Amino acid sequence: MNFIEFEDVTFSYPPVEGDLDENGNQIVPAAVFEHFSGGIPGAFTSIIGPNGCGKSTLMLLASGRLVPSSGKVRLLGQDIASLGEEQRCLLASVIYQNMEFESNDKVENLLSFVYKNGALKANSKGIKSQDLFSEVVEQFELSSVMNHGLSEISKGENQRILLAFSLLYGSAGIFMDEPMFAMENRQKESALEYLRSYSQETKTPMFLSMHELDLSKKYSEKVLLIHPNKDMSYGTPDEVMTSDELEKAYGIPAAMLKHSEDMTREILSQQSEALSPQKKPNV
Repeated sequence: MNFIEFEDVTFSYPPVEGDLDENGNQIVPAAVFEHFSGGIPGAFTSIIGPNGCGKSTLMLLASGRLVPSSGKVRLLGQDIASLGEEQRCLLASVIYQNMEFESNDKVENLLSFVYKNGALKANSKGIKSQDLFSEVVEQFELSSVMNHGLSEISKGENQRILLAFSLLYGSAGIFMDEPMFAMENRQKESALEYLRSYSQETKTPMFLSMHELDLSKKYSEKVLLIHPNKDMSYGTPDEVMTSDELEKAYGIPAAMLKHSEDMTREILSQQSEALSPQKKPNV
């Protein structure tokens, strides 16, 4: 059974009040997904694709944080949108992009509370030791900030706390939208290696959207590539992240991506125009 099932899902964001076109008419956003059906198995999965293709929306729909305009999304066979908040969180944890804590509690108190009140009930082995709590504190380099207030931590520390938070809560699946943007490169690699091992050994599916395509290719078990027209490719990194597939999705030569999808369409257009006519991509 697939971990995630989309059944004839249509979703549009609501119009923004005051967002008018040149004729003064309300702009109505186009559907992000329209009559979309498909299944995604549980694995350590990177979700990639150009900005605006629907990566974040897909994860928020899958985790029940957004509700489809029509259709159903099932997680482990359950209609995720129909569940209460606690049941939904036990099925799916979410790390949002630029997520911050609205609390002045100490880091240790927060993590202890999450561990005690989540699915694991403060009683779980790590994958390297007998105690998950001390393992993730060490793995994500949090020992020096355990007595700090959450308002006193840096962006990178905040991201590492969120990673610890997601494991200590113990949801059946974890969704992460740019979970490592403020971390040092060595910390990103260490975290991804550990998260992949944790996902595999505990059978906890994880779905990550990251800008760094090289890290997605290096650490992912599976990759879901979303094209601007919502065509999708799914498989191993070697199967999906080919030059041809990336060029079709991003609309530029794969070499120009330079392992990163954090480029605006304007920048990509400028770089494409700077190429000689003989080298311009057919887009």
